[in-house]
Amino acid sequence: MSQQLTSHRPGLAIGLKIIAIFLFTVMSALVKSTSDTVPASEAVFFRSFFAIPVILVWLALRGDLPGGLRARNPMLHVTRGVIGTTAMGLTFAGLGMLPLPEVTAIGYATPIFTLILAALMLGERIRMVRISAVALGLLGVLIMLWPRLGGGADMRDTATLGALCILAATIIRALVQIHIRRMVQSENTAAIVFWFSATASVLSLMTAPFGWVWPDPETAALLVAAGLVGGGAQILVTASYRFGPASMLAPCDYSSMLFAIMIGWAWFGELPTWAMLVGATLVIAGNIVVIWRERALGLERARARAVSDPKS
Repeated sequence: MSQQLTSHRPGLAIGLKIIAIFLFTVMSALVKSTSDTVPASEAVFFRSFFAIPVILVWLALRGDLPGGLRARNPMLHVTRGVIGTTAMGLTFAGLGMLPLPEVTAIGYATPIFTLILAALMLGERIRMVRISAVALGLLGVLIMLWPRLGGGADMRDTATLGALCILAATIIRALVQIHIRRMVQSENTAAIVFWFSATASVLSLMTAPFGWVWPDPETAALLVAAGLVGGGAQILVTASYRFGPASMLAPCDYSSMLFAIMIGWAWFGELPTWAMLVGATLVIAGNIVVIWRERALGLERARARAVSDPKS
């Protein structure tokens, strides 16, 4: 979701983005800590519903109420809600079956799958640099998943099922990114953020008859905190793009691995494996190649515009 810069303040932009990434990691840990007692669909409800008040306060402070909530094409928001809620549910299910650092590492493949889907669905041209990045990223995904899905994998094994959930969620999140590229042509950022939380709340609530549990006070507090923290993190991400371009902020996403390793070890006693670290490194390298290429193409387009539209 792109947003016009209000001022170029790179230090503030990077600080906001890194804090947001940390909060998203904390949110994942909160959800993971409830996974033994609460089904993933119920966690999705708490994450989405309790983010709404935070989002509404943010929009009110920005002066975007009620106009900022206007949906020009409601069906786009419904579709985004269905796809995004599915990805969130699969992610939350996977969090209960895999270590937090592993879930984080596999999720880094989303930009790689986005490139592939953009070529297939939007007809975007992928040249050799991007093809190399995709190949590198997919190799990293294969290395990470091989211990879970390789020879001798048992589909009844919890970790194997968790890996499949996270892989599916990663691919679906790539589909969400493609859909958002279409949405931003007509919908504003505030509406996209709000209506996703609202739609996800309704969709997840519909699963209540299929196995929800009444949480004890401690579990309920953790779930509510996940919603509040997730809503705050979403706001900080959006705010960061007001002070710095996406190409500059994209590498900040990889700070989540450090946070996931620290929180995973301190909270759950989890440690990353060598396969996960090697695979994640390759996926990150592929993503950095894509970021570098996008930045280079952006500079080329800017120079071309300057030549074709001289100011003096």
